[in-house]
Amino acid sequence: MSKFDNILERFSLQSEVIFSGGFCGDKSLGHDQEHNGGHIHYLRSGTLTVIDAEGRKVVFDRPAVILLPFSTTHRIISSETDQVELVCAAIHFSALEQQQLVSSLPKLVCLTLENTPMANTVEWSFSEVSSGGLGQKSILGKLCDILLIQMLRTLSQDGVVIEGMLAGLSHPALAPVLVKLQETPEEAWTLDMMAQDAAMSRSKFSQVFRDTVGQTPNDFLTDLRISLAQQLLVKEKSVGFVANQVGYEHGSVLARVFRKKTGLSPKEWVKQFHGEL
Repeated sequence: MSKFDNILERFSLQSEVIFSGGFCGDKSLGHDQEHNGGHIHYLRSGTLTVIDAEGRKVVFDRPAVILLPFSTTHRIISSETDQVELVCAAIHFSALEQQQLVSSLPKLVCLTLENTPMANTVEWSFSEVSSGGLGQKSILGKLCDILLIQMLRTLSQDGVVIEGMLAGLSHPALAPVLVKLQETPEEAWTLDMMAQDAAMSRSKFSQVFRDTVGQTPNDFLTDLRISLAQQLLVKEKSVGFVANQVGYEHGSVLARVFRKKTGLSPKEWVKQFHGEL
């Protein structure tokens, strides 16, 4: 399994298609600033204009995938003569770890579809739009998940991501450390242990890690542990059990760190996750 696969397999990417088909008009998106995610648009044909919150305008006139990884207010505009075929989806990142993955991306990323595997995914999506068969909404959501992963892989390979999780996984010395942290978060990790796995001194490792990933090693580990804790908590595991699984001796320690990172206790966070708050 590749390092990229290792981190993605822990994710629960969720996409919700909010529009598909021919588009004509002016639509505003991204008003919910509490939403942990963003939007992805894929343009099959026509000319689409995207205007961000600051009034900057970008015109797309060829097949493309347009990613706004954060909850960024924006408008999409087209006229009847533009003959736009479009799929729009809201993408959700349900854990801190997933937010880390896209934290270093620009507010708007565009990749053309010519001669890429993404073109096949887009065509499959539009065939589903045309068919209107059973399970269409679910299939389109999964295809959006696939498209997002394909985009992240392309960005990583092309060197667009210069910080964050993908940058760390692309760094030959840091990648093994990140993978080990992913695989064994319950270990009593110290800075010395991480530096040793990277074959660096403490000071050099700390500097390289921060310059590449955008966080200190300890802050990264804490965010990772809280992210994994969230995934276990939604499976109705006890706080004490979760604490031991992610590297904290007692549930009270996890609860303290969890509140510092999220502003909620583990139980409050689970209620919010299920829409009970």
